[in-house]
Amino acid sequence: MPSIPRANGTDPAAGSRAADGPRRDRALTRTRPRSLAGQLFAVQVVIVALVVAGCAVLAYVNAGGRAEDAARDRVVAAATAVADSDTVVRAAASADPSRTLEPYAERVTADAGVDFVTIMDTHGIRWTHPDKSRIGEHFLGHIAPALRGRTFTETYTGTLGPSVRVVTPVMSGGRVVALVSIGIKVDTISREVRAQLTVLVLVALGALAVGGLGTYVANRRLRRHTHGMAATELSRMYDYHQATLHAVREGLILLDADRRVALCNDAARDLLSLGEQDVVGRFVDALGLPASLTGALLASEPRLDEVHLTSERVVVVNTSPVRGGERRGTVVTLRDRTDLQALTGELDSVRGFAEALRSQAHESSNRLHTVVSLIELGRAQEAVEFATSELELAQALTDRVVAAVGEPVLAALLLGKAAEAHERGVELTVTEDSRIDDGVLPPALAARDLVTVLGNLMDNAIDAAIEGAARGGSRPSVTVRARAEEDELLLRVTDSGRGVDPAAIEEVFRRGWTTKSEGHGLGLALVEQAARRAGGTVDLDRAPGGGARFTVRLPLRQEAPA
Repeated sequence: MPSIPRANGTDPAAGSRAADGPRRDRALTRTRPRSLAGQLFAVQVVIVALVVAGCAVLAYVNAGGRAEDAARDRVVAAATAVADSDTVVRAAASADPSRTLEPYAERVTADAGVDFVTIMDTHGIRWTHPDKSRIGEHFLGHIAPALRGRTFTETYTGTLGPSVRVVTPVMSGGRVVALVSIGIKVDTISREVRAQLTVLVLVALGALAVGGLGTYVANRRLRRHTHGMAATELSRMYDYHQATLHAVREGLILLDADRRVALCNDAARDLLSLGEQDVVGRFVDALGLPASLTGALLASEPRLDEVHLTSERVVVVNTSPVRGGERRGTVVTLRDRTDLQALTGELDSVRGFAEALRSQAHESSNRLHTVVSLIELGRAQEAVEFATSELELAQALTDRVVAAVGEPVLAALLLGKAAEAHERGVELTVTEDSRIDDGVLPPALAARDLVTVLGNLMDNAIDAAIEGAARGGSRPSVTVRARAEEDELLLRVTDSGRGVDPAAIEEVFRRGWTTKSEGHGLGLALVEQAARRAGGTVDLDRAPGGGARFTVRLPLRQEAPA
């Protein structure tokens, strides 16, 4: 049958589902594992409670033992004093010892704080007793050691109940004439211990409260540091953390507040060429990194997409300080820009080639118009001579480059740069002794590295030559020598500029050095990096004409591993 809605229009099933919602939420809340701080708090509270309870029990037992020992010492002292009293000695020799000793025993009982003082003859017949009806009866307890002249103590149940008592002899003329027994009831000792127990319980409760408060404060701090996560959650997060560090391709370095390496993943080791050395715990400035990169890692302010060069790579560095009320460290991320930088250089070269071709096309159009105009004017001979002279100049350079450089990548680069130099008014010359046959370059010497090296050197040389001419120098010119000599490749680029200050030669190949108003100063640094990666060298000196001369030597044969 269909369900009948309630009078107020509510659906019972819907109400049931709505009521189940909070219950499910509460169930999920209950099933969530307790946080690590909560677990430690519970364990520590139990431990503190057990320790305090154990200490209280031990203190109670110890207090009972001390109370019993104190009672023994007190009754021994009182009994010894009574046995040495002349009053007791004289009364023991009288006809009625009880008449004298009973009032005396009452005074001693009150003054010494004991429960009974019993004085008896050598047969154990009482002369005194707190209960006067017991006088004349036999003493309940052991008296044999006292009859032999020795004082001893015992716990014995007599007419007053269990008591700690002492029995000592009364000596006169070297013989035992009477016995004295003084005792304190066990109930009296227990009452004293129970009085101490109240103080002990209060102290234990105070210690428990202080311990619980200290534990709560410590665990609240722990909860804040662990963000309320349970032990399983922390363990799982650590596993994810380790897997992520080894999976990401970006380099990641964590530095503590003292600039020591707290963490370094595999990608960062590879990007910084750190190898297998143990870098965790070492200071950043002890890793042997380039000065500019070390400065970026040590900087207190954030760094955003800074480009730095290592021994083999171009890396982009980002740093971000970790703050939580105080500086706690720095997070450093590294991205590899080596291939991208090389591709950017090649793209710049291609753009230069395209611009040179566009300029050449425009210039060729002008020349063609000139030839056509000369023909229309009936000066065919002048038109032929004009066209032939321009073709001879361009063809001569092309023939020289093609004949000298058989390597297609270098030949294309030289032709493109020659066109660019001509467009910018720079005379580019390839020396007659230049020669690189096709197939000479080993596979390990990448064509991209050659483009990086020679392209950047020629770009800098063209700019330097133009700048030198603008400041009153001679006609701008660039000379290139490219030659394979025995086991090495020689690339030499000379310009007619002003040259480089000898004091700045060591700085030329560092990142950021540039003489241009715009630029990042990466060109020569990339040249030095590419040459070193190929096992070669880069030298800079002054050309005979006063300009700069860069010489790159790259090995053509790789040494066999030892």
